[in-house]
Amino acid sequence: GTITKGGGAGKATAFTLSKVCGQITTDAANLAADTTVSATWTNTAIAATDVVAINHLSGGTVGAYSFNVQCGAGTATLSITNRSAGALAEALVLSFVVLKGVTA
Repeated sequence: GTITKGGGAGKATAFTLSKVCGQITTDAANLAADTTVSATWTNTAIAATDVVAINHLSGGTVGAYSFNVQCGAGTATLSITNRSAGALAEALVLSFVVLKGVTA
């Protein structure tokens, strides 16, 4: 699945994409230096025990960002951090896959 989120509202805009793999394109809203924003991601394919692997595929300055996904039941939180010394206003294309997990 694919989605383009934000539409000028910022990288912290909530979105829905219920797929186990795909691409997320953020908007190009400004993200200040050394700042983290988080967006609620509704995804019925995600369980609380899952892990999401996410990669900066294209767009923007490669290496300037870090990404984290925290899973819940049917939802996740996607956090994007600008690790650079300056503000960046770039649309990022992120590739993801949900790794199904269980606690045994």
